[in-house]
Amino acid sequence: MIDFLENPIPIAAWVDNIVEWLTENLAVFFSIIQSIGQFLMDIMSNGLSAVPPIVMMVVLTVAAYFIFKKRWQMPVFILVGLLFIYNQDMWSDLMYTLTLVILSSLISVAVGVPIGILMSKSNKTEAIIKPILDVMQTMPGFVYLIPAVAFFGIGMVPGVFASVIFAVPPTVRLTNLGIRQVDNELKEASDSFGGTNWQKLYKLEIPLAKGSIFAGINQTIMLSLSMVVISSMIGAPGLGQGVLAAVQRSEVGSGFVYGVGIVILAIIMDRLAQRMNQSSAEKVNEHVKTPKRQKQIMRLSIAAAVVVITTLGLMTSNRSARGSITLSYINLDTELASTNVIAQVLRDEGYEVNTIALDIPVMWEAVANGEADAMVGAWPATNKTQYDMFGDQMDKLGANLENSAQTGLVVPAYMEDVESIEDLTDQADQEIVGVEPGTGTSDATDETIDAYPNLSGWEQVNSSTAAMIAELDQAIKQEEPIVVSIFAPHWIFSRYDLTMLEDPKETMGVPENIETMAREGLEEDEPEAYQILDNFQWEIDDIQSVMFEIENGAEPEEAAQNWIEENPEKVESWTE
Repeated sequence: MIDFLENPIPIAAWVDNIVEWLTENLAVFFSIIQSIGQFLMDIMSNGLSAVPPIVMMVVLTVAAYFIFKKRWQMPVFILVGLLFIYNQDMWSDLMYTLTLVILSSLISVAVGVPIGILMSKSNKTEAIIKPILDVMQTMPGFVYLIPAVAFFGIGMVPGVFASVIFAVPPTVRLTNLGIRQVDNELKEASDSFGGTNWQKLYKLEIPLAKGSIFAGINQTIMLSLSMVVISSMIGAPGLGQGVLAAVQRSEVGSGFVYGVGIVILAIIMDRLAQRMNQSSAEKVNEHVKTPKRQKQIMRLSIAAAVVVITTLGLMTSNRSARGSITLSYINLDTELASTNVIAQVLRDEGYEVNTIALDIPVMWEAVANGEADAMVGAWPATNKTQYDMFGDQMDKLGANLENSAQTGLVVPAYMEDVESIEDLTDQADQEIVGVEPGTGTSDATDETIDAYPNLSGWEQVNSSTAAMIAELDQAIKQEEPIVVSIFAPHWIFSRYDLTMLEDPKETMGVPENIETMAREGLEEDEPEAYQILDNFQWEIDDIQSVMFEIENGAEPEEAAQNWIEENPEKVESWTE
């Protein structure tokens, strides 16, 4: 018994083995699903994006006017909300988010309603499925990203996969509840008149349970929206990317604007779903019948909208994708600067370039698996875990920034008595404010605490890069002592007067390169782009000038273009 308690059950290893087996043995199946799903999502997002924004605003406002029985409040909100999103340059992001939410909601309903009906007809089935739904609803949404990436790579398809798992339970539960709450006397009356089980379900139980079913659908839509930001960590485009970038770069204003955009979309979809539920309740309770001609107009309008969006999507999708390059990066100013500069150079050479912001492990895996073509933000020492895991699965093109990247412990300059890690004693409550757990910076900080005797009793408080910067900002404003672990180059060295502590034991690492990595096969597929990436190399002053401009409010693309125009000779050396 004691041995059992002391030795943990290897559940993590079992789950890893299951996911690995599924990935290896069902790779063809997942590839087919990914291809079909990406094709459909491209059509939908391209079709929505092809509709002129003003046209879509007018159509949605007029439709809302009639849906809400000619009341003006909701139509005005929709018009003002969409105008705000357009004004803040978030329209294309809105279309991607709308695609993700609509598809994940439709799939959730298509899966959830039949399962809910099945549960309502069998107590045994209900007893089996309920615990599964409990796990699906309470498991943190981040956990679903791991198998989603393993099965489907990066992009919208894994985002929809994770959203469906997270969002389907309310539809299942409330469909089951609604059908079970139908009066037994009505069911018996149906049986007495010779109605079949199918007729009873289709003509009696489902119509009476519509209110409950639509309530479940409404919750599913809201949960799908809550996965928008989480899905952006694995490359799902949309408003979530803006929120994630703002969090990682500690930009409160930008995060608020993108958050408001998500709120506007959530309110619109919530009110429309509620209105559909109210209409269903009115028809059941008051025997309201929609005129046949009105039904036909509604069906034709929906069909016409689907045809138009699909046609526009296919027309956009059929454009030549020759010379298309995808660059992955993490949302830090170093990688934001370098990725946008090389992306703009490739665009100037005639390539269609897509940039995808990802979390660090996903960025490496995306290039290794061929989901992305290259990255220019590989830190071999800081990202040693990923470098050892994926480095042999991609082409190493060498350093684009030599011996200029450094991870270390940093203090504000007003802590004048602290110049080395060995000078730390009892400052800052013996806490080092760290970044994300599991990163190379975090691991190096733990190693440093163990290596220096004067750090006995110290601990690292892990959070996130954004949270660490927020803590640093508050401490500096109040001139309080603080120690943080961070890497350079970083924009915080431009904003604050900081000191990177000397590290005699070199446990935080020595100055390292930032390298360019490309997927295997890119040299054969796009030799000229491969050569440009291979030639890409600049100095610390170059990258810091772009970072400084971004920090001062310039858009990354604008800052990159400005640097390119000011450094034509260096750019020419890359494109020779």
